Amino acid sequence: MKKMSYQISRKELNAVDSPPLTEEMPACMQPVSKAHPGIPPRIRGAQKSPTKIPVSLRLSPQVVKYFKSMGKGWQTHMDEVLSKYITSHK
Repeated sequence: MKKMSYQISRKELNAVDSPPLTEEMPACMQPVSKAHPGIPPRIRGAQKSPTKIPVSLRLSPQVVKYFKSMGKGWQTHMDEVLSKYITSHK
């Protein structure tokens, strides 16, 4: 799983000196949606382009290395290259 910029590390989390949980605290706890009804739920919006099909395939190491060297979005770039190939070879 990718580490998001807003996430804290395990080391940072362990460094926090939190007070111990008392028996009364759980009774006061409630879901964020109930405590803060103004915050909309996080839901993924509709897909902007047609749905893609997940596949598993074997590629040569040099192909994978080449596309991964392009950084974030390498799989999308690979899809674009293959789409252009199809268009040019009809």
